[in-house]
Amino acid sequence: MKRLFIALKVEPGESLLTMISSFKSGLNKDSIKWTNPGNIHITLAFLGDTDEKMIIPLCSMLKENCTGFGEFQLILKGSGIFRNLNDPRIIWTGIETSERLIRLNDIIVNGLKTIDIKPDDRPFNPHLTLGRIKHLNNKPALKTLIDRFKSIEFQIIPVTEVILYESILSQSGPLYKTVSFFKL
Repeated sequence: MKRLFIALKVEPGESLLTMISSFKSGLNKDSIKWTNPGNIHITLAFLGDTDEKMIIPLCSMLKENCTGFGEFQLILKGSGIFRNLNDPRIIWTGIETSERLIRLNDIIVNGLKTIDIKPDDRPFNPHLTLGRIKHLNNKPALKTLIDRFKSIEFQIIPVTEVILYESILSQSGPLYKTVSFFKL
C-alpha cells in the first residue's frame, strides 16, 4: 500500500514566503507544525492508502485526462483558518476562484471513479496548507495576522502539470515523493 494524493506543485514566491514568516514569528510561542516550503501544493484528490497494483491504471487515467487540458494560471490570495477562531486547526492561503481548476478537479475525480478508486469525499476547497495547529494560546495574534493578509494577492502561479505523489510519513514530517507527473 502507498499513501497517495494528486496535486499541483506550488513554488512559493517572495510575497508568500514573507507572509509565512510573519505568521511564524507572530505565533512563535504556539505549537504549530509549519509546512516545509518545498512541500507546498494544492491537493486535487487525496487517495490515502492505495494498493500498488492501482498505480498503473491510475497513471493511465491521469495521462488520458490531463493531456491536452491546457496550461492555466491561478492567483494565490488571502489567508484564513479551517474550523474557527475558537478551535483553529489549519492556517491556509486561498486560491482565487478558477473555473479551469474546478473543471480539472472534476475531470480527475470522475476519472478516479472509472477505475474504482474512491477519493476523499470532502468538497473541493482549493487552498495551500501553511500550518497545522496543535495548540494555540495567542488567538488575538492569529486573528490579527489573518485580518492583515485576508485580502492580499500573493502571486500568480502557472499550472503546467498534475503530479501523483506518495506521502511518506516520518517523525520530522511528511516526505512527498513524485510517483509520476502529467503535462496539461
